[in-house]
Amino acid sequence: MENKLAQLLDTQGLPQLFFRIFAAILLLCLFVGIATEWYFLAGIPAFLLLVYLTIVDFRKVFLLLVACIPLSTELNLPNGLSTDLPSEPLMVGLMLVAGAYAIRHIKELDGRFLRHPITLFLLFHLAWIVVTAITSQAPAVSFKFLLAKIWYVATFYFLASRMLDGEKGFRAIFWAAFIPLILTVLLTITRHAAYGFSFADVFRVLHPFYRNHVTYASIIALFVPFVWFMRQWYPTYSRKWWVLAGSLLVLLVAIQLSYTRAAYVAVVAAIGAYYIIRWKLTRYVLILALTATIGLMAFMAAGNRYLDYAPNFETTVSHRDFNNLIQATYDMEDISTMERLYRWMAGFQMSSDRPVLGFGPGNFYNFYKPYTITSFKTYVSDNPDKSGIHSYYLMTLVEQGLPGLILFLLLCSYALLRGEAIYHRAEGVKDKQMVMMAMLSLIIILTLLLINDLIETDKVGAFFFINLALLVNLDLKDKTQARVTG
Repeated sequence: MENKLAQLLDTQGLPQLFFRIFAAILLLCLFVGIATEWYFLAGIPAFLLLVYLTIVDFRKVFLLLVACIPLSTELNLPNGLSTDLPSEPLMVGLMLVAGAYAIRHIKELDGRFLRHPITLFLLFHLAWIVVTAITSQAPAVSFKFLLAKIWYVATFYFLASRMLDGEKGFRAIFWAAFIPLILTVLLTITRHAAYGFSFADVFRVLHPFYRNHVTYASIIALFVPFVWFMRQWYPTYSRKWWVLAGSLLVLLVAIQLSYTRAAYVAVVAAIGAYYIIRWKLTRYVLILALTATIGLMAFMAAGNRYLDYAPNFETTVSHRDFNNLIQATYDMEDISTMERLYRWMAGFQMSSDRPVLGFGPGNFYNFYKPYTITSFKTYVSDNPDKSGIHSYYLMTLVEQGLPGLILFLLLCSYALLRGEAIYHRAEGVKDKQMVMMAMLSLIIILTLLLINDLIETDKVGAFFFINLALLVNLDLKDKTQARVTG
């Protein structure tokens, strides 16, 4: 009996045993599912297969997660909850795997990554979110926000740092994200063509992959720098070169047809940022931006001058023609722009009420109504969609207080300054290009955050943390090479 058992569990018999067990579970689930009409049971074998693959080689599951980002769809759950399927369950699973992996291989982990200033700034930012979740005006909402933040950081920063192990790992992640992204873009453009590329009908063609045209345009915009530089990694006029060159044109056309003003500005900002980084002007631009922001706020606050910009309730309406929208934006009669101002004014009022600890992560919607200013009200101010403040920086100030905003700005500013230094210190052409890709993609995201809340979405937030992890890895690689050659 013992001999038979040993023979069964040898290196050849064990895979066969797993296969037979899996086949039995598959047939059982299919039979019971069909007999009871509980068709969801057919997903159990797929789940078990995914668990097995995660244990055997979680790199492939991470690539699957990256590939799912452009394909994921938002699902609303009871009690006001929502999730992104299938990306968010994969994030949670990989977070647990990453934790187990770190515990098992703790001696093999590179302590320099944990001690890197970008990592430390990110951990301080996360620690302050914990503090403000504890002091939150609605702790249950804030702790849900905190949990989501943890699995984003654990998966797309710490675990991604293990996946971005050189050029090969970077290529794998790029193609895993690029292929499904370009497929969803082509499908969206094709469906949009049936409506004559109408601005009024752009919302019809985004389901189920994208919640709105801002999310759609944002993931395309942040990916443009990757496609631009990756095209140069392949011989001119080779098959992959043509694929990437053609796709770059498709992505730019898709941004135009998304009719998303923030994406237009972000792409143009990235072009300017390329030269700013090349000419080592990042610190001066950051100082100028900070000075201009403080000056603008002081100017608007003096004598309540901001009240002069209140909209006309009767003429501030939505527009079905994009040219009319641009003109209305200039005239401050576009309902989308003015509704943002309505919520921003409430946000500033809220921040003055709780300047240090804020109202707690995720709590802007729950508390902003009493702080609104009636003269800025628009036709959509009832906010049936329960959307946020539409500025990540202001949202951070309202929900996490001034320390939270400062920590986030320090994280982003240091990443940009360090990234510029890494770029000029890197010796290899591809290393320089990877730094520039991460920097420009990060700048596009930071530009989009001026008038949108996007880091807590998988379409954008995932790449925000991946870009940071890539910068840290390239910094450590450059220092290692310098030590060896020195």
